[in-house]
Amino acid sequence: MREWRERLARHRTALSLIAVLVLIALGFAAMQQLTRELHFSEVRAALHALSPWQVTASIAFTALSYLTLTGYDVLALRIIGRPLPWRTAALGSFTSYTLSHNLGLSVLTGGSARYRIYTAAGLDGPDVARVIGIASATFWSGVVTVASVALLARSGPIALAGVTIPAAIAHGVATAILVAVATVVVLCGKADGPLRVWRFSVPLPDAGQALAQIGLAVLDTSAAAAALFVLVQGADPALLPAFVLAYALGIVAAVLAHVPGGIGVFEAVVLAVLPGDRSVAFAALIAYRVIYYLLPLAVAVAILAWREGLRRRHLLDHPLSSRLLRDGRAVANGIAPLALTAATFMSGAMLLLSGSLPSLHHRMGALASIVPLPFIEASHVAASLVGTGLLLLAPGLYRRLDGAFVATRALLLAGAAFSLAKGIDYEEAIACLTLAAMLQWTRGAFYRRTALTQIRWSAGWLSAVLVVLAAAVWIGLFAYRRVPYQDDLWWQFALKGDAPRFLRATLAAAAALVAALVWRWMSPPRALPAAQVDPAAVAGVLARADRTDAMLALLGDKRFLFAESGAAMLMYQVRGASWIVMGDPVGERGDWPELLWRIRDMADQAQGRLMLYQVTGPVLELAIGMGLHIIKYGEEAVIDLADFTLDTPRLRSVRKAERAAARRGLSLRIVPAGAVPVVIDELAAISADWLGAKGQAEKSFSLGHFSRSYIEQFDVALVMEGERIVAFANLWLTANREEASVDLMRHRDDAPHGTMDYLFVNILQWARDRGYRRFSLGIAPLSGISGRRLAPAWARAASLVFHHGERLYGFRGLRSYKEKFAPRWEPRYIAGPKGIGMLRTLRDLSRMIGHAPAKS
Repeated sequence: MREWRERLARHRTALSLIAVLVLIALGFAAMQQLTRELHFSEVRAALHALSPWQVTASIAFTALSYLTLTGYDVLALRIIGRPLPWRTAALGSFTSYTLSHNLGLSVLTGGSARYRIYTAAGLDGPDVARVIGIASATFWSGVVTVASVALLARSGPIALAGVTIPAAIAHGVATAILVAVATVVVLCGKADGPLRVWRFSVPLPDAGQALAQIGLAVLDTSAAAAALFVLVQGADPALLPAFVLAYALGIVAAVLAHVPGGIGVFEAVVLAVLPGDRSVAFAALIAYRVIYYLLPLAVAVAILAWREGLRRRHLLDHPLSSRLLRDGRAVANGIAPLALTAATFMSGAMLLLSGSLPSLHHRMGALASIVPLPFIEASHVAASLVGTGLLLLAPGLYRRLDGAFVATRALLLAGAAFSLAKGIDYEEAIACLTLAAMLQWTRGAFYRRTALTQIRWSAGWLSAVLVVLAAAVWIGLFAYRRVPYQDDLWWQFALKGDAPRFLRATLAAAAALVAALVWRWMSPPRALPAAQVDPAAVAGVLARADRTDAMLALLGDKRFLFAESGAAMLMYQVRGASWIVMGDPVGERGDWPELLWRIRDMADQAQGRLMLYQVTGPVLELAIGMGLHIIKYGEEAVIDLADFTLDTPRLRSVRKAERAAARRGLSLRIVPAGAVPVVIDELAAISADWLGAKGQAEKSFSLGHFSRSYIEQFDVALVMEGERIVAFANLWLTANREEASVDLMRHRDDAPHGTMDYLFVNILQWARDRGYRRFSLGIAPLSGISGRRLAPAWARAASLVFHHGERLYGFRGLRSYKEKFAPRWEPRYIAGPKGIGMLRTLRDLSRMIGHAPAKS
């Protein structure tokens, strides 16, 4: 089973793409079947027949729907007890929904927009997650309520996908759903406080808020459906129940299919359920896509780009901001790049879809008198290639790459020129030029100096690209359904040769996409250059260390960043997009800010997530200044050796165990590093037996592992039973005698009871006698974290795991063992990205620590 899980994890992206391809194929196959009797000329005539009042009414209902959507977030913020001004909530809602409606990928697009807006307003990650969850529940309450009412209002049976549902059954289902909704409202009114699951709490609305949720959702869904209904030419009001039902089912199918934007799926379901002339319905669906989806996106992009540009120019008036503006940090947290990413993607889709549609003949006649036919043909193919390039470059804008900004701006200018040269499509040219101007207006937000080859294409993004390409192919096949496809069609060049131009442009776009994917998959994985470690430089800084965990630098599994003075360094490693710094910087504290800001910039330039792992209090102020999110990791047990003595009541159990072990003939022997090779084979055997008995594997990065090259760098403490070694620990000792500690502590399975207590006590006394100031017993993870009701969500989760996760890891047992030595506890922290970024970085950290190192 584990092997299968690992295989699925390795091929997750490919499997996701295959699943999306299957859904896309099913959606467009259904569209092909539903429109087999339609012709492009009929749909175009239905579009031209739309009257100005229909378009105006549709825009008005669209505005009402989006205005109602803002109420989702306003109400959700009140339910969680974190109300914000309507302006802030409206911006978060409007931006989120316009992006997710058009691109799908709701977590990546809509979720990111909400997260950036609401965290800037003072909310934390869990609060944003609650808002998203409550808003989603509000949306679904409206969909199911409207669908149920429509079912009740419909008198006849329902035919769907070849299955006929009797009216009685449909009415019964609708009634049951409405009763369930009413029951939920009543239960919310009677609920006393939030819903608690273990130590977690989910805020519940009161009865009034629950009714308000349903009312808002019903109004939103009704307005959105009305925006489509008024576009259906000659629609009979008697068809309204069937229409609303078709609309609700289309929304549900589009969400469940996870096809980006629901393209093809939504249209297929509506066409399948809605009675009447399908050419009229299809034309209404096309106009609806433009009015309800693209028009709000254009408004959102314009608003956000304008705000971002004004913000940057406002900062220009402040001299202290000039340095930040030069590298873009002052606008790095804005959401305009996210909106411009969506606009760029849609511009690429526009150019591809335009290449699949017939040209306007009166414009082509005028163009032919100015431009020769070969140039027109080449421009048609070039416009589709530009569209493909925009689809592939959009993720680079999302990651704020300066190369993506320059390339996208150039392609938009080229797209405008090719749009004019292929058919005087001035509408497309204006759209491309407007977007290029918006990019230029917000250019400071694209500050990362990173190669375009480092653009990351996620499975979700590739799915969206495939949806657009599939839509372009299907639209072309639909538009030229009456054209007889023959081999010589590819080579026909004529002013009215729209079908051959579609075939050539589609082939060029598909070839470009395949070439890009093959090039990407065959390229070597992105990796940092091999770390060049100067052992003398590392040893020089370690000589200044006042903490023993600096000895992790000798594991050989880390990279190093040195201060310009050479008197300090930090150790880190990169896994995936996570840049993880191990502990505090080492060496002169005056160099710490320089090191931490440098690693912050390096991670940012590489589109990475920075985490400072197991840092102490002195680093916190710097971490907060760098914009990192702070959480408590646990506590370190520290013993002040000057005051250490066994003759205290608190150490009674340790004292008894140590003396009992001594009576059994145990003794301590310290082997200097130079003599460790003499006993290394026996130590290796003890280590292997210990790992086997514990059922554990070697760790790395934040924990030492047994390797000859590593162990031989340290003095080793041996517990002897006569002349037989029964336990050992390698010693971490700072050169300035500030701190002593142990790393690996391993023993034979048949070691006498109390052996490890004996080892610790005697090492403590040995270090005290040699003038070391303190001794570190190591960290107890998740220790000392309060799980009170008003504590942050991460703290409550950590407290829950600490108290109830003993089967996963001995959290409480580890602290209890260290507590026997009566230490003082010092907090350790993690500083990293917020929200999902923190979870992803912790996942990478876990994998890095659990990675079995090569034996040496």
